[in-house]
Amino acid sequence: MPTYEYKCANCDHMMEAFQSITANPLKKCPECGKMKLQRLLGTGAGLIFKGSGFYETDYRSESYKKGAESEKPKTDSAKTNSKKETKTETKKTDTKPASKKEVKS
Repeated sequence: MPTYEYKCANCDHMMEAFQSITANPLKKCPECGKMKLQRLLGTGAGLIFKGSGFYETDYRSESYKKGAESEKPKTDSAKTNSKKETKTETKKTDTKPASKKEVKS
């Protein structure tokens, strides 16, 4: 149930009332007794959804969860193994002849 703000047009008395949404607005000012009480337009309180069960992702089916797991990227160990394989395949061999050192005896 929301809290509404009221202001009397006669005596400028301000008050709050905790009422149901379907309840009729109050008319009689508790301060001066005149029928000049008006409900004010306030910023209001927004609905706050806390906890689980409010989002569509909270109720994913088992088939969706399995499909999402299969689309996950590979683990780090699998990535490093594949990188090592590609490095060895693309590694060029040295074609320069080895320099010969003369040994004096």
